[in-house]
Amino acid sequence: MAGASGYFSDEQFREACAELQQPALAGADWQLLVEASGITIYRLLDQSTGLYEYKVFGVLEGCSPALLADVYMDLDYRKTWDQHVKELYIKECDGQMVAYWEVKYPFPLSNRDYVYTRQRRDLDVDGRKIYVILAQSVSVPQFPEKSGVIRVKQYKQSLAIESNSKKGSRVFMYYFDNPGGQIPSWLINWAAKNGVPNFLKDMVKACQNYPKKT
Repeated sequence: MAGASGYFSDEQFREACAELQQPALAGADWQLLVEASGITIYRLLDQSTGLYEYKVFGVLEGCSPALLADVYMDLDYRKTWDQHVKELYIKECDGQMVAYWEVKYPFPLSNRDYVYTRQRRDLDVDGRKIYVILAQSVSVPQFPEKSGVIRVKQYKQSLAIESNSKKGSRVFMYYFDNPGGQIPSWLINWAAKNGVPNFLKDMVKACQNYPKKT
């Protein structure tokens, strides 16, 4: 297994930072999906899967960038505030830390699970403090697939956070996963349209209640 640093290039971190300054929506058919509560979501059809990639831009009030990054990285804490988590933990695999995440799906759908690596960097970009977290699915023998649970084998996420010059955070998030199975496209789109804003709202609440907050 390659080292975690091998999964993410410096260029990937730079690209996430650049989206905060100037969203990269030109040159592709990015469509505005929803704009509400200070959050704007765009989507782009992935021709190979028929599913959509998503880009999210917005401001989260009352949540500092450092705190937001800490809460996002704290998987033990997430189990206390994210109602969709069934199982979530980190395990060392060949010297690297790999996350396992099982997500509750509503009946009659099967639960999904993810095996992924992630990396956080706190960057200084022309005097701007930007926190970037990258994640993507990996395949390791220590996490075989479970009976009755569908493994998400295509998962990728980028998160970039900086101060909005007040007490909140400007946020960019890229997200793609292929949940597999026979889920109607309308349900996947509904989940993205409603689930992402709700997740961000829950994160703000989680920041406000974070026990390690200084």
